[in-house]
Amino acid sequence: MCGLTGLFHPLDPAIPDRGTLTRMTDLLRHRGPDGEGFHTEPHLGLGHRRLAIVDLAGGAQPMATPDGKVVISFNGEIYNHAALRTALEALGHVFRTRSDTESILLGWRAWGLGVLDRLDGMFAFALWDRDRGELLLARDRLGEKPLHYARTPGGGFAFASELAPLLALPGVARGMNHAALEDFLALGYVPDPHSMHIGIQRLPPAHALVLRRGAAEPAALYRYWQPPTRAAAAPADAAGEMTRRLDAAVRARLMADVPLGSFLSGGLDSGAVTALAAQAHKGIASFTIGFEGAEDESAIAAMVAERYGTEHRTQSATADYLAAARGQAAIFGEPFGDHSAVPTLAVCTLARKHVTVALSGDGGDEVFAGYRRYRFHKLSEGVRRMLPAGVRRQVIGRLAAAYPAMARAPRWLRARNTLTELSLDSALGYYRTVCKLHHERRRGLYAAGVRTTLDGYDPSDRFIGLMAECDPEDSLLQAQYADLHTYLPGDILTKLDRTSMAVSLEVRPPLLAHPMVEWGMALPAHLKLQGGVGKQILRQAMAPMLPDEVLSGPKRGFAQGIAGQFRERAEVVRARLGGEAMLDSGLFDAVALHRLVDEHESGRADHAQPIWQLLVLEGFLRGESAPAEAEMAQA
Repeated sequence: MCGLTGLFHPLDPAIPDRGTLTRMTDLLRHRGPDGEGFHTEPHLGLGHRRLAIVDLAGGAQPMATPDGKVVISFNGEIYNHAALRTALEALGHVFRTRSDTESILLGWRAWGLGVLDRLDGMFAFALWDRDRGELLLARDRLGEKPLHYARTPGGGFAFASELAPLLALPGVARGMNHAALEDFLALGYVPDPHSMHIGIQRLPPAHALVLRRGAAEPAALYRYWQPPTRAAAAPADAAGEMTRRLDAAVRARLMADVPLGSFLSGGLDSGAVTALAAQAHKGIASFTIGFEGAEDESAIAAMVAERYGTEHRTQSATADYLAAARGQAAIFGEPFGDHSAVPTLAVCTLARKHVTVALSGDGGDEVFAGYRRYRFHKLSEGVRRMLPAGVRRQVIGRLAAAYPAMARAPRWLRARNTLTELSLDSALGYYRTVCKLHHERRRGLYAAGVRTTLDGYDPSDRFIGLMAECDPEDSLLQAQYADLHTYLPGDILTKLDRTSMAVSLEVRPPLLAHPMVEWGMALPAHLKLQGGVGKQILRQAMAPMLPDEVLSGPKRGFAQGIAGQFRERAEVVRARLGGEAMLDSGLFDAVALHRLVDEHESGRADHAQPIWQLLVLEGFLRGESAPAEAEMAQA
């Protein structure tokens, strides 16, 4: 795993300043502590930080063809690079290294943009073809690896794996993107293609951007892959096929010349990945972070580790979320609202002490319908189809408005939420289940000027558009499809990349192998969700391999001590949200923020999630996300 940076000016043939490029690349040292490399020529500069995983001696970057006319700076892993090598050698291409990077370089020579369709892996890269005068920026299908870009003064472009190198460039617009702020408070993350910074965008997953010498604007932005929008027929032996596909994906992700391990939470997804990895790679390490209370899964994880003889390591942890909130901006470069990033960083830190690469179970919930919200959405959709829209909006909507909120009750008792969701159309109902802070409360927190700016903008529009792309008769697939384009890349994979790269650890999720995603998403609904229980096909496949405690245990996730911490330390919360950074920003109504904390402290409501997001935002506004612009200018 690595970090890349670059400067490209399509109209100016000057060679980019090497000092600026070096300083940008230095800000990604944590992504690649094993070496650095640079390439400069007229119009273009590329930088690279390397975390050596494959071909430790020969895989240095940026890498060029022997004639120097095609150059690449690459972040990721290409798991089928051996097969690509065979195909390319048959076409007469000669390899000089064992590196997977070279398979992209020569693949471009052989197939042009068609190389993207042939890559099986996680990747983000910048590839320059001097003869064509084209710079290709590309990102993997699911968004496992990030790539950001910005316009620079005079018509140039800058790009980087993370936000910090771009934020440190003089001239890149750093103002607050109010639409991104609205998305963040609604969803807990900033979805692609935006960032919180008005001048910086993210390349969306499964997209490629072509910049051309002599053209002031990008030549093309196109999508090269899309997940299924309609279910296929059920496979004859679905459980057996599930096992075969996952085993192949796990084995492919064991490709490395460095020590390997696996995250092992005690849940089904990580248990399945670890079990298959341990059978394919003897002596693999496994890592668990344990917590106090009912959500601690370390004992169950230990059962799986003992069964498969992994070199298991467990670490007990407690999390100070108030302290952690201000550190999020330094890791993510912008506010990030998923507080499970804190324990994820802890398990990454533990793993990095022993290995360089770790496998994870991420993606199983999205691909095989593991989230509880899918069950609620499917049930709600069944009710919607029995009731005319007018009845739902008028009768059920009025009942919802009259019902007490009961915000701290279990979800099945929160009839107001359920009734409200039922009164809405399908996409809006699903959006409401994933929304962290609903429209009225969210807009009530803003200062009047921000509310005016946001008139006409609604984060729900993204979900309405995505769900409309799917089979209207398959409500489960619609919800999964929306998550695959929003929550998975914006939250789950962003969290995984930044927390692992913060400690120079590469993490590989086999359940997100794109053939697995294509197959799993297209399964009939009953093979994913049945009887209110998700991931049916994965449970059937793993039944011979995992203990009942893993197969039938409830979904726990990381410990949730966050609400109690914010009540016990309400004065600190109040001081931060009413402090200089928040008030001077001009974004919020101080009285509304104060009221939010009061309601949480008193127990009248559970506002732990929005308070966490606001605390993270406060850390961001304090300027703890990137070096000052002046630091770069004076260096």
